[in-house]
Amino acid sequence: MRRAVALAGVTALAVIGTGIGLPGIAAAATAAAAEEAPSPGQRPDLSRYYTQKIKWGDCEGEGEGTGLTTEGPATPAPAKDEVQCGKITVPLDYAQPKRGKVDLAMIRIKSSGDKRGSLLLNFGGPGGAGVSGLLASQKEFAYLGKGYDVVSFDPRGVGQSSPVTCGDDDAEDPTAPAEESDDDPAALLDEVKKISDKCAKKSGPVLPYVGTINVSRDMDVMRQVLGDKKLNYLGFSYGTRLGAVYATQFPKKVGRMVLDGVDTLTEPVAEQALVTAEGRQTALDNFLDWCTDNPGCVFGTDSRAAREHMAELIRGLDKYPLQSTDGAEFTGQDVVDVLGQALYSRQSWPALSQALGALLADGDPRALLRMSGAMAQQTPAGRPVPKDLTEDIPPDNMAAALMAVNCADDPDRPDADSIEKEVTKLQKEFASTSAIFGKSMLMPVLFCFGRPAGTDYIRDEVRDLKGPDFLLVGTRGDPATPYRWTEETAERLGSHAIVLDNKGDGHTGYAGSKCVREKVDGFLLYGEMPSSGSSCGADEED
Repeated sequence: MRRAVALAGVTALAVIGTGIGLPGIAAAATAAAAEEAPSPGQRPDLSRYYTQKIKWGDCEGEGEGTGLTTEGPATPAPAKDEVQCGKITVPLDYAQPKRGKVDLAMIRIKSSGDKRGSLLLNFGGPGGAGVSGLLASQKEFAYLGKGYDVVSFDPRGVGQSSPVTCGDDDAEDPTAPAEESDDDPAALLDEVKKISDKCAKKSGPVLPYVGTINVSRDMDVMRQVLGDKKLNYLGFSYGTRLGAVYATQFPKKVGRMVLDGVDTLTEPVAEQALVTAEGRQTALDNFLDWCTDNPGCVFGTDSRAAREHMAELIRGLDKYPLQSTDGAEFTGQDVVDVLGQALYSRQSWPALSQALGALLADGDPRALLRMSGAMAQQTPAGRPVPKDLTEDIPPDNMAAALMAVNCADDPDRPDADSIEKEVTKLQKEFASTSAIFGKSMLMPVLFCFGRPAGTDYIRDEVRDLKGPDFLLVGTRGDPATPYRWTEETAERLGSHAIVLDNKGDGHTGYAGSKCVREKVDGFLLYGEMPSSGSSCGADEED
């Protein structure tokens, strides 16, 4: 079941921050751009995109809309006729609009009260689909619907918006290098290069034009088409990077903005991966502390012994995998994959404890596999994604989009010789950071090899924002976007960044903390910005 490497990249959801295009496609795009570039000093005419109208209609699939994991205002799910889907068209290349265009899928939940405009949501990733995410999470955002049309979208290359892919439709894990290459740096890079070539071949013309810079410009088109003078925005995880880029590109167009689960804007990809491995290890330690404090924990009552037992379990399964009747193997890295997903939400901890109990007591991995499959089809708030909206989307789309966008955002491209010399050192460094997660988090560091260097705009230009005050939410026990990234990003973005310190666990705060949700809703709906230094205690979570 060699899935762990790629799925670990998928569930990282915006933590490996980082190139536009791939060999062949990038060269063709460059040549065509040279032919069609506007004359010096001439700005491209984008009026046809900014003046288009959305034709809203019924959405395919039906969302659950069955409520939050935490208590909140008693707000019913929206009526079916209040939920609508549509699309807008944007240029593939904003510098040369004649290069082509791409349709972006959108969804809105019409306001149930005194509408003050639209609120645009991004659920993270990169690679997270907004249409299926919002359709499955209608009640989670119904309270915000008292003052806004709540809107989301599938970014270019994602979901129903020209999805990128790196493999065949029936491939379980087309982004994972062959296992035998793990200990051979040259062979590993050769495998990564082959994956890049497959992505270029199978993804189509959109691939050179994915990346946060273009998605941010797409959002400005959405703002205008939705009829809003200012962009009101709620971004989770990778969506915080996207929001910060928008606020830099369009500072006079920023309305009320909340960034929850704050991404880094500056750290090199290897450092980001190390920090993420450390964050996941901290979240695992918190889980084991919780488990050993509760009766029936399969690891007993000693949290230190539980940590050693967990490491032994994974090492043992890597050496002697479980085998199913059809010959498939269940390895320690498959356990790491499930842990990485389950630690995103504290609400998953009881089920994780039971599933680990079945594995340790009976050698039965089925409960863990069910958790993995279910969580792969959930929204950030834990709701199941409607199957009707995923049937025609390549199964590897989230993984492929994550790689493509992160590489488009990262300017660093060491050559093969440099990487080969560093791999052994990095392997040791990652293992010392986290014996559990180090191995799986090393692979995303290599995924951009063979791709053109990405933009340096985010690292160099996204700083000292000049618009209105905006809210950053950081969670102390976040396994994906550690709290120190919130502090560092707030300092980088300047005095208009107001930090809300959530002292709980899980990835992002809005879906898991009643306190966070009340403060975010209060700001977005009524302009009630929390004072600088405000916090939400862990005991305020449900």
